[in-house]
Amino acid sequence: QLQASGGGLVQAGGSLRLSCAASGRTFSNNGMGWFRQAPGKEREFVAGIAWNGARTTYGDSAKGRFTISRDRAKTPVYLQMSMLKPEDTAVYYCAAARTSSTTTDYSQYNYWGQGTQVTVSS
Repeated sequence: QLQASGGGLVQAGGSLRLSCAASGRTFSNNGMGWFRQAPGKEREFVAGIAWNGARTTYGDSAKGRFTISRDRAKTPVYLQMSMLKPEDTAVYYCAAARTSSTTTDYSQYNYWGQGTQVTVSS
């Protein structure tokens, strides 16, 4: 299973680092991703990373502010979020993809962790 952590309350302009860890199995050969869901909105792709960390992709809202990372072929995945805005407020989920590459396609993620709440105050 996957478990996201590191969320919390932060002021606009601040930073948070989210972590995603696995228990019971490893996802070292899987692409990994972060999604978020705000109240009343659909789940949104935030960032993805290939199994070896060599390729990353970002949703439009994350570009230039967020950085996804992982140690090569290891499960723990991180999301460094900077310049946070109130509209970043959401529950953030990490997920493992069916493939080893990175993907923005929600349907390609078949393992999901419990989310972590991020709240950005104005």
